[in-house]
Amino acid sequence: MDFNLTPEQKVLKEEFENFFRDVMKDAPPEYGRGGLEGIYSTDAGWNFHTSVARRLGEKGWLSRPWPKEFGGEDAPITDQLIFTEVRDRFRAPGVDMFGLGMFAPTLLIAANDEQKKRLLPPIAKGEVSYCQGWSEPNAGSDLASLNTTAIKDGDQYIINGQKIWTTGGHKADHMFLLARTNIEEKRGKGLSVFNLKMDLPGIEVRPILYMDGNHIYNEVFFTDVKIPAYDLIGTENDGWRYTRETMNFERSGVGMFAEGFNLIEEIVEYVKSTKRNGKFLSENQVIREKIAKLYIDLEVGYTLAYRIAWTQQNAGLMFAASLASEAKLFGSELLQRIANFATEIMGPYGKLSPSKWAPLDGTMIDLYQFCMGMNIAAGTSEIQRNIIAWVGLGLPRFK
Repeated sequence: MDFNLTPEQKVLKEEFENFFRDVMKDAPPEYGRGGLEGIYSTDAGWNFHTSVARRLGEKGWLSRPWPKEFGGEDAPITDQLIFTEVRDRFRAPGVDMFGLGMFAPTLLIAANDEQKKRLLPPIAKGEVSYCQGWSEPNAGSDLASLNTTAIKDGDQYIINGQKIWTTGGHKADHMFLLARTNIEEKRGKGLSVFNLKMDLPGIEVRPILYMDGNHIYNEVFFTDVKIPAYDLIGTENDGWRYTRETMNFERSGVGMFAEGFNLIEEIVEYVKSTKRNGKFLSENQVIREKIAKLYIDLEVGYTLAYRIAWTQQNAGLMFAASLASEAKLFGSELLQRIANFATEIMGPYGKLSPSKWAPLDGTMIDLYQFCMGMNIAAGTSEIQRNIIAWVGLGLPRFK
């Protein structure tokens, strides 16, 4: 494959850059450096996120690869990857990672025409926000063992159970829910996907706070929640197949590598301006070599992400799960290596919380504490290695 951008894509990338450069001038202080904390932790950050989402929706940039009949432009998927890369380099908000990044592709694959026409346009316009109803207290990495039930009762389903680690559940309008519709079946059999409005009676959202008080995650409890049968997505009891396909979309983003380049640029500025024993850290050969290695790894990550987009574009949205697992595994562990390296060269000061004494305002210690979770979220590194082995290499499963 050819990794070079076409002349048209170069023009498009410059347009994206100019837009986000201008937008980020209006970012409120509460938004900080962005990310989930910037979006979900404060009202100001959330309002900034939703306002940018609407502007992007007006431009049609959120859904350019979609079919025109559902709010897209039939644009190449690689064009959308360029958009994502630029947005993450500017640490800009405006993209609902759950509704746009995960649920919309599932709708395009599994939903009927009525559902596509009803649910996709609001996502494309940036008018709604979603959260993900997957993990449960006893069903995280082993998601197929979930216990939340959705029992058919006439023209509706009755939902009972609990979800946990629901990112943005306190802000979202909707949830895409995975629940058990056949209680006689075990594990992946008997699961179904639903579109659920978060304001329905019987839904309770409880916060799970970070140690520093940030509010990103939630527990969500369902007590006899009634979902209309027309919000069942795809075929009943076939939700595990749709969920596995959705996992691939979640893991195929370029954002981790774009943020990695942001971090490396900050580290380079730090070593060029910080002296130890009378010499700038940038003069230390070991430090120079480690930075070079991390930079090379980020370039490798970019090729993995672009390869996924190229495969989707040329082989359709249904692509080998092992490609997505490669990118997710490599990216999450690479960010961990960057955090480890940064706090190492900063010495004792690198362990300080954000303050005037902390190098780079404590950015790296925040990343150091957070990045271990990235090896768990969206499927642990061990699970990713199994998928690569079983699906990508055709190795046998353990008996």
